[in-house]
Amino acid sequence: MMSEAFDTLVPEAQDFCTRLNDDNSTEWFEANAAEFETKLRAPAQALLDSLRPRLAEMTGGACTTTLFGLERDEKFAKGEPPFKPHLHMMWNAPAEDDQPLGWFLRIELDRIRVGAGYMKFEGEALERWRVALAGKHGDRIDDAIGALMAQGANLRAPSLKRVPPPYSETHPRGPLLRHKGLTVWADLPRPEKGFDDAVMATFELFWPAMKLVRGAVRNYE
Repeated sequence: MMSEAFDTLVPEAQDFCTRLNDDNSTEWFEANAAEFETKLRAPAQALLDSLRPRLAEMTGGACTTTLFGLERDEKFAKGEPPFKPHLHMMWNAPAEDDQPLGWFLRIELDRIRVGAGYMKFEGEALERWRVALAGKHGDRIDDAIGALMAQGANLRAPSLKRVPPPYSETHPRGPLLRHKGLTVWADLPRPEKGFDDAVMATFELFWPAMKLVRGAVRNYE
């Protein structure tokens, strides 16, 4: 059954990536490509497909999916090993936005990371985010993100060391104003079964805050 394939995805991915990390070479990967296809890619794609309608229903829009390859982009990772020792996938929902909200899952060597948000605010979205955060919606956004952090979630580190002008360094939402993108992450304990439901439950936990962040990016249209 496919639900059983979801439940074996984490141990299979962590075992494969651990061995890849020990011999991070093109030769090793090519020799084990068939295992990657059957034990990682196929169930990961099935997981993407399974959660796609659930995310679409939750967010009220279409949902698209991406399964990232393990190969590093040499243009941006000079001197790094050729492969990333983690399995990374993403859903975009609602997908019809100019900059869709991302929902992320990373199976790393020793943990599972679930995330949501915007890796980088593109174009005018950054200014809309700052205006909303400093305006009447700012307290609600700050409170919603703070509530997630109180439950063990964390934010990706801010891009800026200082609060950007024209906002004061003492602005009450200065820490969030330093972000040029905003993603919330949480470690997911490895469930014995129902991995798809566990991932979706975390997405549902994130949604109220992400809905507010999306509203800011869209200027609360």
